Amino acid sequence: MQISDLIPWGRHKDKTPSGEGNDSTNPLVSLQRDINHVFEDFWHKVENGWTGRRDTMGMFGPSTDITETDKNVDVSVELPGMTQDDIDISLSHDALTIRGEKKVEHEEERKGVYMSERSYGSFYRTVPLPAGVDADKADATFKNGVLTISLPKTPEAQAKIKHIPVKAA
Repeated sequence: MQISDLIPWGRHKDKTPSGEGNDSTNPLVSLQRDINHVFEDFWHKVENGWTGRRDTMGMFGPSTDITETDKNVDVSVELPGMTQDDIDISLSHDALTIRGEKKVEHEEERKGVYMSERSYGSFYRTVPLPAGVDADKADATFKNGVLTISLPKTPEAQAKIKHIPVKAA
């Protein structure tokens, strides 16, 4: 048996990974390319708000849905295992910021064995808002682990909305 029989791309010449440059059969070039793809994929996900789930809260923040209508901007955030006391919401003229901290502690003692598990995590999420949101009429509710924030638009902002009819070509 030769060492090339142990390498997956060494067994079948027709399945050789395509390489960069003239060195497509070199396993080190293939390994370097694969490692580069892993890092590029990771940073792409980080830059685009990846919520790569490691637990129910996610790696970088909770799952968030944002919808905008002519009259409202609605934000819905999944916060399982949290209470309304764990959440802080602030609103500036152009952004909504949601902060929270999750603490989970579990202690158990039986048959002379003491077990203690603790996990902590905090997050914040800033949502840019369109002009014309009426901060004085903002409303937030928390039910079954879901935070829902309704941000009505001012009458002036609603009046500036112009619908354009679509015509057949």
